[in-house]
Amino acid sequence: PSTAQSQCSLSLPSVSIALLWLLGALAGQLGVVGGCPSVCTCNGTEVDCGGRDLVSLLALGLLPGIRTLVLSNNRLASLAPGTFANHSALEYLDLSNNYLDGLPATLFRELGNLTELVLRNNSLTSLDRGLLRGLGQLRRLDLSLNGLSTVSPGLLDELRSLTWLSLAGNRLHALERAAFEPLASLQHLQLGGNPWECDCNLRDFKHWIEWLLYRGGHVDAVECTLPKDLRGRDIRSVPVEMFNYCLQLEDDNGSSRGGNTPPCNRAASPSITPPSEGPPPAPAADASAPDCVRQRYRPVSVRRAIGTVVIAGVVCGIVCIMMVAAAAYGCIYASLMAKYQRELKKRQPLMGDGEGDADPEEKQISSVA
Repeated sequence: PSTAQSQCSLSLPSVSIALLWLLGALAGQLGVVGGCPSVCTCNGTEVDCGGRDLVSLLALGLLPGIRTLVLSNNRLASLAPGTFANHSALEYLDLSNNYLDGLPATLFRELGNLTELVLRNNSLTSLDRGLLRGLGQLRRLDLSLNGLSTVSPGLLDELRSLTWLSLAGNRLHALERAAFEPLASLQHLQLGGNPWECDCNLRDFKHWIEWLLYRGGHVDAVECTLPKDLRGRDIRSVPVEMFNYCLQLEDDNGSSRGGNTPPCNRAASPSITPPSEGPPPAPAADASAPDCVRQRYRPVSVRRAIGTVVIAGVVCGIVCIMMVAAAAYGCIYASLMAKYQRELKKRQPLMGDGEGDADPEEKQISSVA
């Protein structure tokens, strides 16, 4: 009996520990479900708060442990920097169809497990360079239907696992190749619906697109808006020579801004001056320098066009010379024939009677002789 009692006493602590662990795990799951906001729909670790006309997330009281959070089709205009600080387990976040016009740089800093981020159809005109820092597991990013005019180099540097990216429906004129080179895993890129300017500022990005297609990636139609003779053409079908020239800006009166203004280069990054000892250099005296002017657009190959003009001029000159020579030859021939006829008429009365019986052809030959 003493042996049985000792065995029972030894097994009770292990059983109690197992029960406590099981109750703790169950309490955690029930806590997530039990903490579901009244305006949302919850299913385990999935919380759907879409289409609830939310203007703020402070009153939701979301508990940690959520993996899927849908906040689409609301009226969110701004988010505090620590909105998702306690939701490191998030894997899917949907903020589409809101009124977001700016996002704090540290908004997603704690979401290291996030694999899909949807920011579609907002009012984002620019993104902080550090906004996506720490999202090394992100695989899908939707930035379509915003007002983005550029993608800053460094914004996508840590998205090594990204396979799908959409920038469709923005205000992008050109993109820098350096901003996309870190995307080693990218397979699908959507760029349609942007006012692309097919000039020198898009040349390097065109090369990067061709490299992405070469390694098996997919890119939707990227149609040129400017220049006019390329409007509607896909950038992939435009010869690379078309991108050697820059478009020239015009003012409101239609006149180009001329002078000795240097050409623009949006792809150029500001020069970095190495630090040196001593006091910092004085600022430039001329702070009101005129804006740069993009060079006038030229045909696909200026050399080819000039050669065509030269050849056409030479051919036209040769034809004109031949026509003049033919006209001169005709005039000389006509004058000789007229002179011959006059001489023939003068010699006919001088011929004798004996020659009159001769053959007319012999008379003509003798008279010519």
